[in-house]
Amino acid sequence: MSVKEKVYNYLKKENLFFQSIDLDDYVREFHGEMNKGLSGENSSMAMIPTYVKGHPHIPRNIKTIVLDAGGTNLRAALVSFDDNGAPVVENFKKIRMPGFDREVSKEEFYEILVDHFADFADQADSIGFCFSYPAEITPDRDAIPTLFTKEIKAREVLGESIQENISAMLKKKGLKSDHRLVVLNDTVATQLTGMSSTPDREYDGYIGYILGTGINGCYQEDSSNIGKIQSHSSDSQIINTECGSFSHFPRGKVDEAFDSSTVCPGQYHLEKACSGGYFGPLCELAIKEAAEKGLFSADASKILKGLKGLNTMHADNYMHNPQDQSNMLVELMKPASSEDKEVLFWLLDSLLERAAKLTAGSLAALVLKGQCGENVLKPVCLTVDGTTFYAYYKFKARVERYLDEYLVKKHGRYYEIIQVEDAPLLGAAIAALTNR
Repeated sequence: MSVKEKVYNYLKKENLFFQSIDLDDYVREFHGEMNKGLSGENSSMAMIPTYVKGHPHIPRNIKTIVLDAGGTNLRAALVSFDDNGAPVVENFKKIRMPGFDREVSKEEFYEILVDHFADFADQADSIGFCFSYPAEITPDRDAIPTLFTKEIKAREVLGESIQENISAMLKKKGLKSDHRLVVLNDTVATQLTGMSSTPDREYDGYIGYILGTGINGCYQEDSSNIGKIQSHSSDSQIINTECGSFSHFPRGKVDEAFDSSTVCPGQYHLEKACSGGYFGPLCELAIKEAAEKGLFSADASKILKGLKGLNTMHADNYMHNPQDQSNMLVELMKPASSEDKEVLFWLLDSLLERAAKLTAGSLAALVLKGQCGENVLKPVCLTVDGTTFYAYYKFKARVERYLDEYLVKKHGRYYEIIQVEDAPLLGAAIAALTNR
């Protein structure tokens, strides 16, 4: 028996093996959770209506103000699209996000925000705001923040309209204050950027997907299918699925133990199996469990039981270069046999292969639910963002292998994966310009 076969047999017993995932079952369960979420039933996916239309025709040479708040920085710019559909970014600015260093009042928060674009507030009639914090999106595309994450401290801002507070602060400063506001999150912005990336290419629909620290995806849905909102419109809108919380796939005892150790047990199961924020710590637990159960030699098991502080970069770098002496796993495994080092490689590689298959399954489910990509001449555009997707060891190629087998060969759906720089800025601009 080869070392790889030995690892694979172990993973089968532990319900961690990628081949145990049946993509037909996975997509069926994914769609079931999507439909429950759309109708307002209890579901592992929130399926949040955004009221943003994914209209592929972007007006030319019309400027919009863009704000991007999603981490430690607040960015602002004036954005338009030229005659060829290429983005034109002017007056770009970046400052520290208000509330990052200290608690700020509502007045301070909006004054800092408005001052950031005050010198070009009168040059556009609309504002696209990529606001990547928990918020309730309203039918008029306004947002009411419900929680600040990422260390932002601005409690007075919660529970109030962003549109009303921006307009009030603009008016207080004697500036133009009647802008149309469209608020969206980074996943929706990512989907919209696909429309601007290749203006001479015609696609049959767009999917937005992020695999970085976390996971999320969005797609276009007919408003008539969204049972939890009252809509008599025949229009469609982008749905923010919050698919990182999807839970209906094979999970082993290691998954369950890892879930219990996190700050949000019982949630974000897909994210905990795949994303950059969780993959390293999950691998650490899987390695220790494998050592306990005899997958490694007795000597290597003693070493590995003391493993602590493994992050995603450590695990991924081991696969990229298992001889890199700066890597903590390479250093730790110095006294181990060549076979034990190979066991470690195949264990990590298999967990990464599982992550790729789960990712491909969720992308396939979004494409099939959106009913697009049936014509090879007009594939569906999968705009994928996130360092994890592109940096993981052979990850994009693994995902595409599953998509080609399942989506293309089995279901006759065609796709292209694209990556766009500055997705939040450009997506917010497209949302403001196409949702009038």
